[in-house]
Amino acid sequence: MKENLSQLLESIYGNPIQIKSFEAIGGGCINETQALKLSNGERVFLKSNSSAPKNFFTAEADGLRLLERSKNGPSVPRPLGISTESNPQFLLLEYIESSSPKVGFASRFGQALAEMHRETQEQYGLDYDNFIGKTVQKNDLESDGLVFFREHRIRFQQELARKTRGLPTYIDKRLDLFCEKLETLINLKDEKPALLHGDLWSGNHFPSHDQVPYIFDPAVYFGLREADLAMTEMFGRLPEEFYSAYHEVFPTEPGYTERKDIYNLYHLLNHYNLFGGSYLEQADQTVRSFLD
Repeated sequence: MKENLSQLLESIYGNPIQIKSFEAIGGGCINETQALKLSNGERVFLKSNSSAPKNFFTAEADGLRLLERSKNGPSVPRPLGISTESNPQFLLLEYIESSSPKVGFASRFGQALAEMHRETQEQYGLDYDNFIGKTVQKNDLESDGLVFFREHRIRFQQELARKTRGLPTYIDKRLDLFCEKLETLINLKDEKPALLHGDLWSGNHFPSHDQVPYIFDPAVYFGLREADLAMTEMFGRLPEEFYSAYHEVFPTEPGYTERKDIYNLYHLLNHYNLFGGSYLEQADQTVRSFLD
């Protein structure tokens, strides 16, 4: 990897660059992450994975560039380059120093996310598939947001669970009933496809030293914007100022509080497919709460 890394740095900066130091940075469980100090005085962020799925880092870089189109949305680290193997095994990004949130950050973040969600296109989905964790995320284009969510989010994960983890028949049947009932649970016909981060849990954002909201590790697509909001509540709700500021800029339709668990079912099923454990029980509890 070092030779490919040196070649990539030279192609980025136009002259040979030495790596002065590698600093391991804690992160998720999928990739290795390091901050590199370079001989030109700069720092860059390295994500690497020797067993990355095909197009894994290419899709991430494309997703970050897509998020950049929202001029008033959260900032993203700029992709600098991808390794040159036929299946790239590392990605270089702009290094952003994180900071602790101060008064006003949550409101600033909520406003920025609402502005990002105003970015739209004619259809739900994306013109390429990407990844949610290590799982392929299917983004087949659909004109109906409900169809997109049902087929390419819930049913895709349901089928994957059947193949890879095993899905008890009683849960499988309940998921079928849930999908049949979805059209009565989600009625957002006036919503347009919104540009989504796609995996917006609390570990995928931070403030910079000047309190600019940054988002990263995206699973980008155009979908129902409530899905991003719901994900911010999956592993601990953000400060109330975040939600108040979001709704001041771009209010959701009445009933979001009742609908939010529907969107997070996708992530519970994906976590089951990735890690097993109690995520299937949590997913089944969600399904039963809407069927009872």
